[in-house]
Amino acid sequence: MKLLTGNDLVTGDVTWWTGEGWSRHVEDACDVGDRGEGLAKAEEGARRVNVPYVIDAVETPEGPRPAHIKDRIRALGPTVRPDLTLKPADPEAGSWVI
Repeated sequence: MKLLTGNDLVTGDVTWWTGEGWSRHVEDACDVGDRGEGLAKAEEGARRVNVPYVIDAVETPEGPRPAHIKDRIRALGPTVRPDLTLKPADPEAGSWVI
């Protein structure tokens, strides 16, 4: 499984490609397969995301999970302050489609 990730141009937040737009929640991400590099170039060119790149991921019952620890931390937030982690059900965290 491959996911497309990057950072929002306005907020700097980590974002994940959903197939229709970008979300702050990795659970919303979709498998981009072989289309990832093309999508990354198109989205960066359209100025919707900063430095998008494709990562490896695994499917879990809770949704996709980045395979590498660096991207897991990007997806879920700090490891030293659990109170600051991104919670999927948090309405204040928000999702958006750009």
